[in-house]
Amino acid sequence: MPGMTAPARALGVALSARWEGVGEPFTLVESPLPDDLEAGEVLVEIELATVCGSDLHTATGGRPAPSPGVLGHEQVGRVIAVGPGEAPRCLDSTPVTPGLRVVWSVAASCLRCARCLAGMPQKCLHLRKYGHEAWDDERPLRGGFATHCLLMPGTAIAAVDESLPAEVAAPVSCATATVAAVVAAAGPIEPGARALVNGAGMLGLTAVAMLSAAGAHVVAVDPHPLRREQALAFGASEAEPAGNPVGEVDVALELSGATGAVQSCLDSLAVGGVAVLAGSVSPGPAVQLDPERLVRGLNRIVGVHNYHPRDLLTAVDFITEHHRTRPFGDLVAGRYSLTELDAAFAAVRRAEAPRQAIAP
Repeated sequence: MPGMTAPARALGVALSARWEGVGEPFTLVESPLPDDLEAGEVLVEIELATVCGSDLHTATGGRPAPSPGVLGHEQVGRVIAVGPGEAPRCLDSTPVTPGLRVVWSVAASCLRCARCLAGMPQKCLHLRKYGHEAWDDERPLRGGFATHCLLMPGTAIAAVDESLPAEVAAPVSCATATVAAVVAAAGPIEPGARALVNGAGMLGLTAVAMLSAAGAHVVAVDPHPLRREQALAFGASEAEPAGNPVGEVDVALELSGATGAVQSCLDSLAVGGVAVLAGSVSPGPAVQLDPERLVRGLNRIVGVHNYHPRDLLTAVDFITEHHRTRPFGDLVAGRYSLTELDAAFAAVRRAEAPRQAIAP
């Protein structure tokens, strides 16, 4: 938004960088902070947000989303108000009270439908996702690219330590928690297990760190030399270009969405091996599946989309313990204001870093 300046913000007023649709610049919009919170709602002042790849896909038309709306679903912030009644609790049972530093799930679930009751709240029949909702004049604060976010009932909330850098904490809401779900879906990681990670972007590097921390021998695969170098810094034992043979593996994680990478995961499984697919979130070509090999190999293929609330808690615990030993902070670049969101998205398109930071 060249030449755009932020207006002075009055007390009790929020600013949102509203997405107007594909090909349109972001618009800075003022809205009053709600003074009529409902039971279960939580108002958070955003400390820092990060631009996720899915935000870019939405903005460029790669994934459908209503417009106008507020994008952004990776952020860290501080609670400033809680709705009436009993205070919600964080995943570790900490009461949600003003002043608490928190991250929250990418979606809010009803907790009452058949899927929620079946243990799949991440696929709730009435799911609402931050950064994916249409603009609502009554409740506009539903995304991370704003000064505030109004959390809906059914949102998983996790407290984060004050010592955790904001650049490390913000991606936990999406990238880190998603990887926690992927690793959990693979089952217990045995020390010495051979693990393949296809795709060494933000998710892949996080997966490398989690698997190596569990004692696995990790083979990271990515076509880009810099990403392969980063994978070694995050604990990979080997880093190979796409297309190179990797041998048999006990665990194969696919986080890029590339058809060839999916095929490689399926073809690399050892007897008893499991493949977890999480990168294929857009339509693409089908891959070949040899059912006899699957049967005789006692293999499993698991899909992961969104994540269970428990995965958010796992992600917070992991990043708190390991952010000093792995260079997670290096994965977030820039420090853009809400008036510079177009420039931040341009930096993401140029792949300057896996994430760009937005400091409202």
